[in-house]
Amino acid sequence: MLPNHPTIDQSLIPQPEVCKAIGQTRSGLDKLKKKDPTFPRPVKLGDSRQAACYYVIAEVNAWLASKIEARDAA
Repeated sequence: MLPNHPTIDQSLIPQPEVCKAIGQTRSGLDKLKKKDPTFPRPVKLGDSRQAACYYVIAEVNAWLASKIEARDAA
């Protein structure tokens, strides 16, 4: 999982770091976002299509925790 700290949880993490954390390529992350509506939505810090995508660390951690819970419940 990603670092868990009150200040860090509200921080943004760039898309390439999210890919590393969940073991996906960029195209794999795109497929995951289309297939899984519970995956956190990115934050763009610009108006253009090419603006970098960032994710809230707390949201990514919560998503990962829910996937682990679902796995353990099965």
